[in-house]
Amino acid sequence: MLRRVGGYLFPREAPAPEASGQLEREGYAVLRGVLSPRQVGPIRNEIAGIYATRPRDGRAGVQDEDFRYEMFNKSPRAQKLAGRREILDVIEPLLGEDCHIIANTCWRNPAGLEHRHGGGGWHIDAGPHIPRPPGMAWPAEIPYPVFAIGVHIFLEDCPMESGPTAVIPGSHTSGQPPPLDRRMDASLTCQGRGAIPLTAAAGDVALFVSDVWHRRLPTREGDTGRFFLQVHYARRDIAQRIKRTATVNHIDLDALGRIRSKRERRLLGLHPPGFYDG
Repeated sequence: MLRRVGGYLFPREAPAPEASGQLEREGYAVLRGVLSPRQVGPIRNEIAGIYATRPRDGRAGVQDEDFRYEMFNKSPRAQKLAGRREILDVIEPLLGEDCHIIANTCWRNPAGLEHRHGGGGWHIDAGPHIPRPPGMAWPAEIPYPVFAIGVHIFLEDCPMESGPTAVIPGSHTSGQPPPLDRRMDASLTCQGRGAIPLTAAAGDVALFVSDVWHRRLPTREGDTGRFFLQVHYARRDIAQRIKRTATVNHIDLDALGRIRSKRERRLLGLHPPGFYDG
């Protein structure tokens, strides 16, 4: 746990919610009933209206219709929802009181299309932030640092039939990404622990550390699809990825015209899109 004083981070001495501790230790937590059914309805309807009236963003190829990016720019209710204290109270002890949103994408996966998006295989969203060789354990006496947290705010129920996200507890401390040759293996384990499905009811909120191993589980008969607002929060030191760097950058036109290589483009901040920015 940490706190920011001035420009520096210090160990946190004040108590923190149990969910914060679980995120730090296990890499995930679920908050039940953050939104009541009466609160979920207007948010869901506003976001569904954005799918109906705003064009797709063109960031995800054949899966593009499933997503709407930059949601706090498009939905006033999504903007307010991302700042709910129930969420911030859990993540601020891990990321700092000045943490910010680095990505804000809504997911609406239709029923019966489990492989429509790459989230069906084991992956991490970023990192590993402290990569290490296999078998090099993290010291038990040092809490594992957290740099970014993904949050799913459920607008519809997500039971096992709908292929919920699963996480492998503790895998964020491994210093390793999931093995590529087992990315579709639902029986994958890490440090002796297997997958835990994050089933949810509308109004629940699931949180997971960016470098925990996770995936969408296969759907089952009775799948009704998934609909949730995703918000990624990170330490102030990590750049926002709401828009692609080709759109938002710090490069004047003269400097842009002098670029002569791919490496120079990246050096000046023009990166190809990744997970967070599509």
